[in-house]
Amino acid sequence: MKKYVVEREIPGVGAMTAEELRGAGAKSNEALAQLTGQVQWQHSYVTGDKTYCIYLAEDEGAIREHARISGFPASAIAEVKSVIDPTTATP
Repeated sequence: MKKYVVEREIPGVGAMTAEELRGAGAKSNEALAQLTGQVQWQHSYVTGDKTYCIYLAEDEGAIREHARISGFPASAIAEVKSVIDPTTATP
């Protein structure tokens, strides 16, 4: 499976309560259950009006299908080609 970053434009998401975010996560999980084996949600970063979600998926189409079923927009989808961090900067 490939790794993707999914940008979702959701106005006011950063002001949601923990309970509201839990509900959104449950809704996402319900959609994932319908796509078993095609897409996996790893985690999301919540900002003011956007979320940045990390997924493993067969292809971009599986991400789009999750967005359709869940009702959460997939404003932009980018395949992760590589990961760098402080440890990759040293030989």
